[in-house]
Amino acid sequence: MIVLIILAIICVIIGIVGCIIPGIAGPPFSFASLILLSIAKRWEPFSTKFLITMAVLTIIVTGLDYLLPAAGAKKYGASRFGFWGAIMGMILGILFVPPLGMIIGAFIGAIAGELLKGKQSYEALKAGWGVFMGIMLGVLLKLIATGIMTFYFIKAIF
Repeated sequence: MIVLIILAIICVIIGIVGCIIPGIAGPPFSFASLILLSIAKRWEPFSTKFLITMAVLTIIVTGLDYLLPAAGAKKYGASRFGFWGAIMGMILGILFVPPLGMIIGAFIGAIAGELLKGKQSYEALKAGWGVFMGIMLGVLLKLIATGIMTFYFIKAIF
């Protein structure tokens, strides 16, 4: 029982850190902490309805984290070149400058893609800004979801 609670506390910490550091799935770790605590306490602290709600929230927020940068790029006028540039930049960024390279790489990749397409620098920067705003919105949503799960976790511990 104590081992499960310790693992759950580790998951809460990783969940919070994972909201800010790209490449670590924060909300799934936070949700895992709720499951581990439930198992440790013989399924008493949380109802099935609550756990299903938190699972759905986790899935939605995690999915949005991947979709929002693309949506931001689209909203700010990025073309397919900017979109694919952002994806390539994100991958290269995480490989060469982890963990923040993912954000920087996506921003620079979107700009590079737009410049390759022949757009003016202002339009390219606008597309890069859209990617950045999408990433920041994803971080905010992950922090909110993880914050909710952390609140209920702490409440159930004490």
